[in-house]
Amino acid sequence: MSATNTIAGQHGETRGPANALRALAMDAVQAANSGHPGMPMGMADVAAVMFTEHLIFDPTWPEWPDRDRFVLSAGHGSMLLYGALHLLGVEAVSVDQLRRFRQLGALTAGHPEHRHCPGVETTTGPLGQGIATAVGMAIAERMANARFGDAFVDHRTFVIAGDGCLMEGISHEAIDLAGHLRLGRLVVLWDDNGISIDGSTSLTTSTDQPARFAAAGWHVASIDGHDRDAIRAALAAAEQDPRPSLIACRTTIGHGSPNMTGTATVHGSPLGADEVAATRARLAWPHQPFDVPDEAREPWRAASRRGTVARLEWQRRCDTADAELLASFQRGAAWTAEAEAALAVVTARFLAEQPALATRQSSQQVLEALAGALPSLVGGSADLTGSNGTRASSQRAVSAEDFSGSYVHWGVREHAMAAAMNGIALHGGFLPYGGSFLAFVDYCRPAIRLSALMGTGVVYVMTHDSIGLGEDGPTHQPVEQIASLRAIPNLRVFRPADAIETAQAWGAALRDNGTPSVLCLSRQALATLQRQDPATDGVAHGAYLVSGDEDRDLTLLATGSEVAIAVAAAAALAENGIRAAVVSMPCWELFDEQDAAYRAAVLGTAPRVAVEAAARFGWDRWLGPEDRFVGMSGFGASGPAAELYEHFGITATAVAAAAREALTDTERSH
Repeated sequence: MSATNTIAGQHGETRGPANALRALAMDAVQAANSGHPGMPMGMADVAAVMFTEHLIFDPTWPEWPDRDRFVLSAGHGSMLLYGALHLLGVEAVSVDQLRRFRQLGALTAGHPEHRHCPGVETTTGPLGQGIATAVGMAIAERMANARFGDAFVDHRTFVIAGDGCLMEGISHEAIDLAGHLRLGRLVVLWDDNGISIDGSTSLTTSTDQPARFAAAGWHVASIDGHDRDAIRAALAAAEQDPRPSLIACRTTIGHGSPNMTGTATVHGSPLGADEVAATRARLAWPHQPFDVPDEAREPWRAASRRGTVARLEWQRRCDTADAELLASFQRGAAWTAEAEAALAVVTARFLAEQPALATRQSSQQVLEALAGALPSLVGGSADLTGSNGTRASSQRAVSAEDFSGSYVHWGVREHAMAAAMNGIALHGGFLPYGGSFLAFVDYCRPAIRLSALMGTGVVYVMTHDSIGLGEDGPTHQPVEQIASLRAIPNLRVFRPADAIETAQAWGAALRDNGTPSVLCLSRQALATLQRQDPATDGVAHGAYLVSGDEDRDLTLLATGSEVAIAVAAAAALAENGIRAAVVSMPCWELFDEQDAAYRAAVLGTAPRVAVEAAARFGWDRWLGPEDRFVGMSGFGASGPAAELYEHFGITATAVAAAAREALTDTERSH
């Protein structure tokens, strides 16, 4: 059999559907003079069988709730996904968009971007995030099925992952959890091509990946990724197995290219005009760039028609379903009037009782109120449930035997927890939150960044937010974390000062499920602030006057546990006739959203002193050259919290002294 016949036809059938993907990938990368043609060309046979014969998707409604999900964890091979969406008939992914691959403003970005291109289920590119996000989607599917039944929810999650995805440590956490929960509707197709950017994967790994997945409780198959009968059989077996499935697809990167196939070069470089022409000849693909003949498109169109039929059948089931169940399904993750009322009740109780609670404890009381009023709320913790205060008494654990619960025990897996929560949010129907210690937020950071990039309404509950945690010492005491989180665009960072601000922070985080949030909560008890306007939702405005007005000599700015220190400093200054206003700034991002007049009224024009038991970085946006900052300039230490505040000079006395210095310097400068 000739080389051309080997690629163009095998087992008595045309390779047109797969070769259409190969051609579109190499043409788009060549037109952009940038991109990754190797993976799409290597996995084209696998993808063509999966999309045209197994995955259920309706291009006329890409967001149809009961569609199968597809996650391209190996996001660098984005032309595989864009080519598939185009061939399936997603109208927005036109041939013009393929021609504009990687160009400014095109839907076809270098790596797939959710909410930017229809049909892209999640933003991928950082390797390993996709497979972990897909685990979250598979969890959400089972949870939704347990609530609404097969008539509403009955779909699968397919993943294409590469060697890099499985090398990343997050993959271990994700596959362990998926096996433990027996997520039988999750299918991972591993592009086992043995190539990474540096060369052969033998340079860096000897792991037996199928054995690793089998040890985690997965069903495993190993196949020739260019043998479509083997691909079909493996997918059929995966769909029958009650365990999550790994299909190890042995492929050749850049399959079809006469001179670059099997090389590291084809991973991330255009083929070049001569090699594109040679590849066309070998594939027996004489068509012009971006031209796909009808016979190659037809299997994709047939798959789309099958998807439309499935979607219409689903709609008919919905039309005849119980009205109350249908309304609950359609409500999904929306904030409800019942939740608003429950939040108002707990806030009013805090106002009446004036408790002195750690904000992690206040948070748990808020969750206790919300859990019964907001069925879509799904909690969890990275093995720190008691410390984080993330579980309400009414929440039952999710398990392999029962997905009707609303609390996920993530284990010591912050990486996977954060990514899977993105998957739960992206799936739809749930509002996920998960807890850990703030010092460990860096384990979650890649997923948090993707939350912000995609606009998923995940709430990260990060407790033990400062040196106030005490004796556990500097390994557990956050210093730089709050500043680094505030640097992420489209992320709201809340650091509440008392129980009332904590309740308000939860409201702000959950009402807008298009923006992720981090709640930085204290271990130590914080007294309820004495507000001059208790009825105002200060957190909704980002910052507000706790005491004082526009007629002031000084402004003290603070967040979290240090607001009480600022209040005490203001009282000390008042004894010397200095009028100091105290501003609590629980969420800088929301304060930024207020109009200029409000911000000016809160900040005033008087000299300022900021206090936060964290790094100064970022505070200078609110401070002038004569203003002062009281906080941390290095790591913490092990000791009782009160002694640590004294040791590091974060006290009312220190704030008052800094205030007097600021006033003196301002007077001198004038």
